[in-house]
Amino acid sequence: MSPLTHFLGSWLVATATTGNPRDRKLVTLAGIIPDADGLGMLADVGIGFVSGKEVTFYYYQEFHHLLLHGWPAALVIVALLAGFAQNRTRVVIFGLFTFHLHMVCDLIGSRGPSLSDLWPICYSEPLFRHPIWIWKGQWRLDGWQNQMVFLAVFVLALRLATKRGYSFVEVLNPRLDSIFVGVLRKWRDRFQARKVAD
Repeated sequence: MSPLTHFLGSWLVATATTGNPRDRKLVTLAGIIPDADGLGMLADVGIGFVSGKEVTFYYYQEFHHLLLHGWPAALVIVALLAGFAQNRTRVVIFGLFTFHLHMVCDLIGSRGPSLSDLWPICYSEPLFRHPIWIWKGQWRLDGWQNQMVFLAVFVLALRLATKRGYSFVEVLNPRLDSIFVGVLRKWRDRFQARKVAD
């Protein structure tokens, strides 16, 4: 699934399981950091730009889903994040949950354009090659199923934001979050006023 879907899904888990902004941010990060191993794409584009040759996406294909999509990375990432937590136990438990939710979502919906372009999860990488999980029914990354999942988590996240007074934007910037939630609440109030008027 897309990094944005991972982000929103992880935030939804974090907001349901933690009681403060710092821990929400940490649990959310545990669910999106695995995609940092896809940053090889930037190196590929940079090399292609400098060399003037066609971009091959070598580093992206070589390292994405290998470096940070297994249990070794889960332990390291969650241990590091827990060091910043207010409630370490919750961050460890739900950080591991969002990390593994990320992998399950990738297993379900990260296929490329062709039916043979499947993304396996090498659960013990980078230490061991096996086990390797693969599902032949994997949805296309840009398929309608993934778009519907994104739409559902986005709408739910917006609804929770207007109800609770904070949103997924808090992970990036608390000040922007208060502005964002204020705008959402104004829109909600206008919509409800129009409904009553009709």
